[in-house]
Amino acid sequence: MTNRDTYKYHFKRGNKIIHTGITNDLERREQEHQRELDRKGHIKQVGRRTTPDAAKRWEDEQRDAGKPTGP
Repeated sequence: MTNRDTYKYHFKRGNKIIHTGITNDLERREQEHQRELDRKGHIKQVGRRTTPDAAKRWEDEQRDAGKPTGP
C-alpha cells in the first residue's frame, strides 16, 4: 500500500498566498511559517493527503506556475 502521509498547503495571510509547500505535519509547519514569515498567517490545506512523490510533483508545478515556494 502506498503511504499517503503528505499534505499540500498554502500559507496565507487573508486571501494572499505567501508560501506554497508540502509537509507531513501541518500544525508544526504552520508554527514555523508564523515565526519565519508572518505571525498572522495561516495554513490552508489543498486537497487530500497524498504520497510524498505526488506532493513533490505538485509543489514543482506550483513553482513552475509562479506561486511562491521555498528553495
